[in-house]
Amino acid sequence: MAINLQKGQKISLSKESGGALSKVVMGLGWDAKKSGAGLLKGLFGGGDSSSIDLDASCVLFNEKNDVLDTVYFGQLKSRDGSIVHTGDNRTGDGDGDDEQIIVDLDKIPETVKALVFTVSSYTGQTFETVENAYCRIVDNSNKNEIARYTLSAQGSHTAQIMAKLYRHNGEWKMHAIGENGTGRTIANLLPQIVAHL
Repeated sequence: MAINLQKGQKISLSKESGGALSKVVMGLGWDAKKSGAGLLKGLFGGGDSSSIDLDASCVLFNEKNDVLDTVYFGQLKSRDGSIVHTGDNRTGDGDGDDEQIIVDLDKIPETVKALVFTVSSYTGQTFETVENAYCRIVDNSNKNEIARYTLSAQGSHTAQIMAKLYRHNGEWKMHAIGENGTGRTIANLLPQIVAHL
């Protein structure tokens, strides 16, 4: 049974999964808010305003909080190969995770202290246009969900610093950060992320 994380909560991934973890998936899902005018806009050629392109990203930090690497839609794999983004979803359509980042915990270099996961609105819409947003950690070996954090993301911001995986006494832990941010890309978010390390 997965844990529903609250903002600020910290958990041990191995304890919650019932054993040592080697590979996890950070899944991100969202839906564009349905507007009552959608049908009329479609009929009269108003375009598709229901499409929103949220982007999941992962930033790798060392002990000094320096950025070692970044995984996002423009670089789908970390240089060491330990983290892989499965690709960009530009609409949020469909059930289940819209974007996934696969993390091979055993392959992450010792120099990496923390991984921070973010979501940002590349198309620039605020999170007022998003609903049903969440991030979750899944054990890749058996596909069991370990923890889920529902993003209470309604608001006039364009990004959220979702969660951090970090090493503590030889094990990986997860911290649900859930802080709102501003920026369309991971580069815009970096100063805001560092404030939460």
